[in-house]
Amino acid sequence: MHTLAQLQSGLLKGATKITMSCGLHDFPTELYSLADTLGILDLSGNNLSTLPADFYRLHQLKILFLSNNLFKVFPEVLGRCKQLDIIGFKANLIETISENSIPCNTRWLILTNNRLKELPKSIGTCLRMQKLMLAGNQLKELPIELSNCKNLGLLRISANKMTELPDWLLQMPKLSWIAFAGNPFCGDYNREDAGLKSIDWAEVTLQEKLGEGASGIIWKAIWKQATGNEEVVAIKLFKGAVTSDGLPDDEMNACMLAGNHPNIVLLLGKLINHPEDKKGLLLSLIPSHYTNLGNPPSFESCTRDIYEDGTSFSLKETTTIATDIASVAKQLHQKGIMHGDLYAHNILIGTDAHPLFGDFGAASLYNTSDSKASLLEKIEVSAFGCLLEDLLTHTTYNSIHEKEYAVLWRLKVACMQETVEDRPDFNTIYSRLEALAL
Repeated sequence: MHTLAQLQSGLLKGATKITMSCGLHDFPTELYSLADTLGILDLSGNNLSTLPADFYRLHQLKILFLSNNLFKVFPEVLGRCKQLDIIGFKANLIETISENSIPCNTRWLILTNNRLKELPKSIGTCLRMQKLMLAGNQLKELPIELSNCKNLGLLRISANKMTELPDWLLQMPKLSWIAFAGNPFCGDYNREDAGLKSIDWAEVTLQEKLGEGASGIIWKAIWKQATGNEEVVAIKLFKGAVTSDGLPDDEMNACMLAGNHPNIVLLLGKLINHPEDKKGLLLSLIPSHYTNLGNPPSFESCTRDIYEDGTSFSLKETTTIATDIASVAKQLHQKGIMHGDLYAHNILIGTDAHPLFGDFGAASLYNTSDSKASLLEKIEVSAFGCLLEDLLTHTTYNSIHEKEYAVLWRLKVACMQETVEDRPDFNTIYSRLEALAL
């Protein structure tokens, strides 16, 4: 974290990245002294509401974060920032975006948790757009011009006011990850599993914190059951706020509806009677030897996961992981659940290549009898294809298994083809993978 004093004194001369959160009300024009070097600027967590008309002087700027500020209007000057590639305005007060304010070069745009009622038609000129985050706004529709953005791979439109899911959206050639829960068109798909056990808060004792995500915090806990038995478990307590993916209630509903599966973390029950009325789920504790299959996308990779150097899988391991995840996806879509975030970074892997699939934060429920159901499933099939491609890229095999590797590669190609209708469904994918005996 940098300070205004450091900037004003010249100590940051030549800096390529600046992060400053110190209650700023006005844009620090001293940043212009870094115009020839500054590529990343993060002024999140301030009190800014405008940018100067000559902001474009930061001609090397590629990444700009202005989240958690007080902007009501998306700054028009950004349209003149030709190099901008990633723009973040999460949790502001933005109500309007004028035409041509979004730079055509934009690849990743974050507008989560604002007050937008519409998007400019000019967003259709952002042909490089790969990731668009719009959850938690007041959008009633998407401009059809967005269909020009053929590279769009990830879209978050949960918790808006949309009355329908556009037909053209389901034909987008590279769309692989979509979250749309919490819109009027979702109707009464709130299908909570009434048979799930209710566990009183008084029965659990929190231990150490295991992790934290956008939607909640996961704790290790002791569950003392009415029978007197004690069990070490994990508890996810939801924060209750809109996340980049959507609403915690929708995540809970999807978790509960998903049901049991050997490759989903076992759900033991839902918490009741929390003293602060927080919602929570009780889960089996994942053994400590499980590790993340991959890491979340970087600024550069945008929509694709990244992997540790030296990551390698045998052909058998790749087949096992792919088959098990296809089995999970098959079950989810049979129940009308779009996971929305089918990624390696949401998969934990054991020493025996046993995968556990989780994080339902971007999940959406849909009617399996709807005419759009097949297309929704095949959007997720594209995400599976991306995962399979990553696995195969890191797979080592010998000449004996060239035929099997080729089968997997052809399946990957089929899953990622740009004509959505032509992709196989998860039932077909699972059958093809099961037939591979390794």
